[in-house]
Amino acid sequence: MVLNFRTMDPDKDREWLITCRKDAFVESFGTDEGFGAEQTYINRISDMVKQFPKGHVIVEENDVAIGQMEMQIREFEGTEIGYVNLFYLIPAYRSKGLGKELVSYAEGFFRGFHVSEYHLRVSPTNERALQLYRKIGMVKVREEHDRYLVYRMRKLL
Repeated sequence: MVLNFRTMDPDKDREWLITCRKDAFVESFGTDEGFGAEQTYINRISDMVKQFPKGHVIVEENDVAIGQMEMQIREFEGTEIGYVNLFYLIPAYRSKGLGKELVSYAEGFFRGFHVSEYHLRVSPTNERALQLYRKIGMVKVREEHDRYLVYRMRKLL
């Protein structure tokens, strides 16, 4: 299976982006209650696409959208790091080994910015995601509480 990664178009892809992000909330926390206002999310994505176009991509197979990724470079405790806001595949494409391809793309993106590590946050109840992250060498840094309890994980590049 060959995946393509194309930069998001927040206007054209609006419904897809919102649907996927809400589903990611449900998968992680059992509800999309913490999602917030849809337009606020689209505005944030629009800003991030301008800043990190190769970090905000729709994942496609044969020109059909099957997922999305949201990544950026940000500061954490005085160090510039890569940060994954979202790894997402639609349910039919989960647990098929494609997560490794998303990770490979992400790591290439982060290496392009010469950061030495990247982080993400994951719900402790999202076992499928935790299994992938541990398999690729990510380690739990600490527990954090935003709206929900999450694990901050990191991987050195």
